[in-house]
Amino acid sequence: MKHFVTFFLKPLSFLPALVMMYAIYSFSAQTGTESGNLSHMISVKIVETASDTLQKDLDDWEVEELADHIEFYVRKAAHMTEYFLLAIAVSFPLYVYGLRGFPLLLFAGLICVGFACGDEYHQSFVDERGPSVRDVCIDSVGVFFGIMLVRIVCWTFLAPVRVVESLTGLGRRDRHRRRRHSRNDHSYGTSYDRRNSYERNGGSQMSERAIEKRNQELLKKEGRRHIY
Repeated sequence: MKHFVTFFLKPLSFLPALVMMYAIYSFSAQTGTESGNLSHMISVKIVETASDTLQKDLDDWEVEELADHIEFYVRKAAHMTEYFLLAIAVSFPLYVYGLRGFPLLLFAGLICVGFACGDEYHQSFVDERGPSVRDVCIDSVGVFFGIMLVRIVCWTFLAPVRVVESLTGLGRRDRHRRRRHSRNDHSYGTSYDRRNSYERNGGSQMSERAIEKRNQELLKKEGRRHIY
């Protein structure tokens, strides 16, 4: 039952990655005007929140001016964050399936960066937007940090499991070693007993054969005497 549940639940671990890909595709499908308005609105919210937190009491025109200044960085940070989350959603299931180390970095990186390239190509068909190599590079940075985070977190939280498995493996190897030595001792004793038994039986058999051969020779001699 456990293997049956695992067999059907493990593929579902890729579901967050598919959801994240759909979200990124949806944002990329927005026109340049829609995407710009969204970025500006988020920038304004950031400036207003900072103003309230620091008690600056900025005027509306000051908020708009600061929002225009940080809008570019907000857009690029959004790019990096999207692909940071995508890398986590992709690399964690691969880690669950047993991919570790450099192969995990390579395989998950190829999936995420390949999707970033495809997404930028998709933007070439959207009004007021176009592909950007710089955006792919920024996305790749987010991908790298996302994969490394998964590696660090999984390695840290699975350390007790590795210790238990190591101790269990040592116990199993020790039991196997004792069982193998016991089997070898038993087989040695058995072969030794068989050899002694064979020698004893073989010796008695040789004696009986010698006696039988001697009797036959004596009978032949007696028969010859009667003939002559």
